Amino acid sequence: MSGTARRVGQARLEVVVADITTLRVDAIVNAANSSLLGGGGVDGAIHRAAGPELLAECRTLNGCATGDAKITRGYRLPASHVIHAVGPVWHGGTDGEEGLLASCYRRSLELCQANALSSLAFPAISTGVYRFPADRAAGIAAATVVDGLAAAPTVTRVIFCCFSRDSARLHEEALAAFGSPCAD
Repeated sequence: MSGTARRVGQARLEVVVADITTLRVDAIVNAANSSLLGGGGVDGAIHRAAGPELLAECRTLNGCATGDAKITRGYRLPASHVIHAVGPVWHGGTDGEEGLLASCYRRSLELCQANALSSLAFPAISTGVYRFPADRAAGIAAATVVDGLAAAPTVTRVIFCCFSRDSARLHEEALAAFGSPCAD
């Protein structure tokens, strides 16, 4: 795991290249589909690592709308919770995709606040098979999280967990406009 960090108010925002299922945080965010019943990419990896209990709990949630998020226990993950955020499929930017993506990040922070969670890790929501342009998605992620921290004072650590160095670079560039670099 490698990365950089910035301080925004009381929160530490980090960008790392890592497997999100290995992170020891209060919650990891799952880039889920609307059924919440597992899938490919990050979604499938989280369901596999958490074990069948996660799928059983997700079955009780009756799905989730695009732009929204729901929380479950983490089961066999190092994270105690999973926040399932349903990002938008990219249709060229004419279907409100940017607002829906921002809502995923905002709702995840709201769930952390409501459950008194202090640390969470986000994947690059919607940038895989949903084809959201990675540079735009990183900018939306950074700006929405920085803005949303004011309403989520329990959150003191946010990790942008990237699958590739290219994704991490985009998140680092997006975060450069906010806060100050951390020395450690």
